[in-house]
Amino acid sequence: MKTVKAINVPHPFPYQGSKRGIAKYILPYFPSDVQCLIEPFCGAGAVSIAAAAHGLAKQFALNDLNKPLMDLWSEILERPRVLCDEYEKQWLEQFPDQKTYFFKVRNEFNKRHDPYQLLYLLARIVKGSVRYSSDGQFNQSADNRRSGMRPDTMRQNIFGVSALLSKKTIITAVDFRKTVKIAKKNDLIYMDPPYQGTSFTRDHRYFNGLSYEEFAEALSLMNELNLSYIISYDGITGEKAHGKLLPTSLNLKYLKIYAGRSSQATLLGNNYETIESLYLSPSLVQRLESDKTSIRRYRALEQQEIAFA
Repeated sequence: MKTVKAINVPHPFPYQGSKRGIAKYILPYFPSDVQCLIEPFCGAGAVSIAAAAHGLAKQFALNDLNKPLMDLWSEILERPRVLCDEYEKQWLEQFPDQKTYFFKVRNEFNKRHDPYQLLYLLARIVKGSVRYSSDGQFNQSADNRRSGMRPDTMRQNIFGVSALLSKKTIITAVDFRKTVKIAKKNDLIYMDPPYQGTSFTRDHRYFNGLSYEEFAEALSLMNELNLSYIISYDGITGEKAHGKLLPTSLNLKYLKIYAGRSSQATLLGNNYETIESLYLSPSLVQRLESDKTSIRRYRALEQQEIAFA
């Protein structure tokens, strides 16, 4: 499958579910005239960072209902030096008893929701996999085999992301439906909502779940407004599907992205491939087909079996 040109793209922190590894397969479906890229479920913001690195949007709007996470994003964009200094301080303080120090920081974070502490926790947790209890308490454990990203590497990544997105990015922590209301004709919305199998289980990965039905209803309203959007939503690992496809009544263009061997399969010694589902809104498809700059690229992608079901 055709991808964008490979360049070194920084990432702010480890985050399971991040689309950092497959952003290069998503960016080719961007129109050439994106004014603002809106990410209502931004997480680590991998697609926005990659789009900024390739100059594919002029402005950005990052949102996530997880307010401490968005407070961290504000620090990344507005006070990167202070953030990196504080991270280095915590990283050094964790020795020699990293396990005890991690739980100390986690307990304090659950009381204060300090973004500086959140960055340290994200750097230390198992596989970058965020977990919250039913009452919203951060409860993931540390990977005690590792000390977390080294301060110099973290500083390089944080300053790189800040340089790409600061002064042209809006940060919010509201319901995704409020975020998409700001979209205009030349904007593009990229959505990576909670997977269907992880929103309403005892092992919460997100502050709030999002049901299949309410998400589909929101997409229907977005179609009525002729909004351009791309969705990453569930997929297949081996023979296991992680949720049902979005309703055909939405008239979305359904694509498959082969994302490689899953980390879970690797741990179990299996060779299962992960296939990510990608959807394009009717308005976006129409926009791509009429965009003189992107029409040839889009039609070439459409002919590739690896991309389309």
